[in-house]
Amino acid sequence: MDPILALVGPRLRKVREQRGVTLTEVAEATGISKSTLSRLENGQRRPSLELLLPLAQTYRVPIDDLVGAPEVGDPRIRLKPRRVNGRTVLPLTRPGGVQAWKIVIPRTQSVPKPRTHDGFEWLYVLSGRMRLVLGDRDLVLGAGEAAEFDTQVPHWFGSTGEGPAEVLSIFGRPGERMQLHAQQAMMGPAH
Repeated sequence: MDPILALVGPRLRKVREQRGVTLTEVAEATGISKSTLSRLENGQRRPSLELLLPLAQTYRVPIDDLVGAPEVGDPRIRLKPRRVNGRTVLPLTRPGGVQAWKIVIPRTQSVPKPRTHDGFEWLYVLSGRMRLVLGDRDLVLGAGEAAEFDTQVPHWFGSTGEGPAEVLSIFGRPGERMQLHAQQAMMGPAH
């Protein structure tokens, strides 16, 4: 436990510096004294839940990020949305292998810019309507509809211009396949 706690101070300092705030500003926001914050960051004060909770709230990060909670055995994915080409992209899988994302396409993203790359993609419209340009085809998919295609074919997907769309995207590079992991079925009593 001590090696884990020893890394909390440097994490706190890094997060504070990334936010561009001073110890004084954090002290004002959290009600924790500047000297206590300094001792936490320098490893001279043992972190406690009472100190870490207001810091996590102020920095707007999960407390797990501050303490470096191990992800081993934890099946949850740390969802961190980001903006990519005007879209909000939320990763649903860890990097590597087949990738899945929830993508929110804004209403304004309706000018096709087809591209190609190695791989295979599967799209499922969660809500709204999505436009898919695939080769010489121009399709509109509504909620509950899906499409799958080789990404070597020039393709683009975006808004129909009517409103935003939410899409589930699953992408695999050549040679990658989805794998199902299931427990071996239990057999009933022998006859």
